[in-house]
Amino acid sequence: MTNLGENAIITSVQKILLYYKFTPLSDPEAVKLWQKTLTDSLNLKGRILVSRHGINGTVGGEMDDLKTYIKQTKQFPGFKDIVFKWSDGSRDDFPRMSVKNRRELVGFKNSDDEFDVDENGVIGGGTHLKPRQVHELIEQYGDDVVFFDGRNAHEAQIGKFKNAVVPNTNTSRDFIAELESDKYDDLKNKKIVTYCTGGIRCEVISAMMKKRGFEDVYQIDGGIVKYGEAYGDDGLWEGSLRVFDDRMTVDFSDHAKTIGECSHCLGATSNFENCAWANCNDLVLICESCKENPDLLFHTAACKDRAAVAV
Repeated sequence: MTNLGENAIITSVQKILLYYKFTPLSDPEAVKLWQKTLTDSLNLKGRILVSRHGINGTVGGEMDDLKTYIKQTKQFPGFKDIVFKWSDGSRDDFPRMSVKNRRELVGFKNSDDEFDVDENGVIGGGTHLKPRQVHELIEQYGDDVVFFDGRNAHEAQIGKFKNAVVPNTNTSRDFIAELESDKYDDLKNKKIVTYCTGGIRCEVISAMMKKRGFEDVYQIDGGIVKYGEAYGDDGLWEGSLRVFDDRMTVDFSDHAKTIGECSHCLGATSNFENCAWANCNDLVLICESCKENPDLLFHTAACKDRAAVAV
């Protein structure tokens, strides 16, 4: 047995898990309470949403604790085949452990009336494609394949698939109006590949698109995260991935392309900062140089004026 000695330091390895599962839950409140007890017992932090349609979570902690969390969660019959995605990070990337029971698993404003789920997932959603199958589809059909971003528009400012269509959405609630406009009618006979961070939004978006006349809709299995694991920055993805914790953004390699532009000097950047006006929920895309000027840390001039009045 190795003697580590009194002064030895054992460094723990931490990671972040991302996952979701669409499956009918008869008692989502009970699932919420079970998940809160489980995550607290393992000293995890993150966010978990539970609804009648399933579960969606992002949790961080020690590797061993996360493995225990996976094992325990998979014991629930409806969750036994959840695909967990690993990402660099730690529990400290989250302020607390939040577990909530919500009407919608994904906040598209009454989207739970748009689709239903069974034990196999979303009914009527797009065809799942593994990352290599995305490439195969493009090799076969070329320009007839169109990437459709299922995230909010600001996320695409720093990273997206090449030549992707980016809807004009500030929040998830804008998607239905976008799809029901006539601006995408010319895409309805194309092969549409929807994508989002981990795949959950595209489960719903692909179903909503098919319901509105898009004929051939696909989704990337596991989302951008799984694609990035497979191809890094040597495939069809370019830029950084926006994430919703203290990391703000992640890159898939040391040669990620910077496609974002500073909102002030137009210099290349992937750096988002919170608007300096506390009541604004928007972000500022700003380079490290411009960030040094406090007057530039506002989403709009109106935000700056309101902050001055508040002082």
